[in-house]
Amino acid sequence: MSDPAVSGLSQIISSRVSGRDGFIRADVSEGEWQALGLACAEGHYDFAALWIDAGRARMALTSRDAAVRIIASLALAGGGYPSIGRVHPPAMRLERAMHDLYGAVAVGLPDDRPWLDHGVWPASGAAEPASGQQEKPKYRFLPVEGEGLHQIPVGPVHAGIIEPGHFRFTANGETVVRLEERLGYVHKGIEALCAGRAIADAARIVGRVSGDSTVAYAFAFARAVEAACAADIPMRAQALRGIMAELERISHHINDFGAICTDVSAVAIHAQCTLLRERILQAAERCFGHRMMMDAIVPGGVTADLSKEGIGRLRALLDECERDFGTAVRVYDESPSIQDRTVTTGTLRAELARQFAAGGYVGRASGRDFDSRRDIAYPPYDLLAFEVPVRQQGDVDARAWIRADEVTQSIAMIRRLLDRLQPGPIYAEIPATADSEGATFTEAFRGDVFITVRLDGQGNIAHCHARDASWFQWPLLEAAIEGNIVADFPVCNKSFNCSYSGHDI
Repeated sequence: MSDPAVSGLSQIISSRVSGRDGFIRADVSEGEWQALGLACAEGHYDFAALWIDAGRARMALTSRDAAVRIIASLALAGGGYPSIGRVHPPAMRLERAMHDLYGAVAVGLPDDRPWLDHGVWPASGAAEPASGQQEKPKYRFLPVEGEGLHQIPVGPVHAGIIEPGHFRFTANGETVVRLEERLGYVHKGIEALCAGRAIADAARIVGRVSGDSTVAYAFAFARAVEAACAADIPMRAQALRGIMAELERISHHINDFGAICTDVSAVAIHAQCTLLRERILQAAERCFGHRMMMDAIVPGGVTADLSKEGIGRLRALLDECERDFGTAVRVYDESPSIQDRTVTTGTLRAELARQFAAGGYVGRASGRDFDSRRDIAYPPYDLLAFEVPVRQQGDVDARAWIRADEVTQSIAMIRRLLDRLQPGPIYAEIPATADSEGATFTEAFRGDVFITVRLDGQGNIAHCHARDASWFQWPLLEAAIEGNIVADFPVCNKSFNCSYSGHDI
């Protein structure tokens, strides 16, 4: 590590104590801010999040083993701050987004194009378009030069039920030489919607950042608020949260596995996975009151308890998942025609997965051995033994197998949690608190979700920022598709299954 990075990090870490949420918080100088960016660029720390709050740029980063977690804050000087993306590319899109939302300038950022703003906002930092405003310049895609190259624009409107996103392919014949994404079409203004809201109201908003990860987002938000309020949660509620989170993981992993299969024409496997997922959703509705278990986790605990009948229903469901999904996986494994389309397709290099701190199956399929349930252990996972599957190939096949292996682990975890489920309360009132902050990593089925909240001391949210795993996965999809044929993009895209909504905040 370079000398500025060494001195900056050692000073920040040695002089401060981590809070209840495990984060060291530090106001830093511009030099220290840049040193932290260099620490990420040189591979000693993982860049986790960047946001703007109360006139300050804030950055979260973790040591590679996640034992040290830092939130650094830098006062904006004339509305600007030194760019981290200048030395560490994973920060670039977040810095572009923060300019759109708050007008904060990342000085030295190599790419100053708007990201969330599609030219209909009146000015940087504004959320609503103004009538009669001057038309903004059109978005500039990166220039293309070379013999025999052509471009294929796809989206933002796609066939089928899918969120909007634009993909600009540059190809030489059928071979993709570059993919450039344009996202932001489902920007919702989550941070503005949460500001000033009561905790309970903000919890409902955050639970809708990405609907397929509603349990994970609600879980993360609740834990961040509870850390800020120094709240203790009943043991039964902790176990129920884990059951819901793993049920959500199983549901979407099975659905994704089937979707990968349908894009290589194995439609029978897809049909079987779709039927199985439907039975999971039905069981979730009967047990927790909602097919997606939306709003079932709240700050202080949970809103739905498991009856004896519900426990029996879940046990039967787990047996069914183990049997039927196991059959689907065996058919996948024994089908050369499927392997021909997935093995060596869409390979993500391990060094890129490490550089972008890719979470979930994207990172673990390319050798990045990280899971916040284990590495930043939180209830109920701090009392559970489980394996984190990791593969090295980094292709579509490896991402499919990570999902299959995680389903096996999640089934076992739910069974153990059901075995240990003890009678008791499922909710505890959140205590009144002065101005305070809390931040958490929580493992969604795609990977780690980061949420930080700042309370105003009156039971309201002063600021909330949520970062989906997709922020660091979308750029890697661009890298993974290079050198593949255009026809293989759908299965590569499905194997990543990044969230549009979770990204577009």
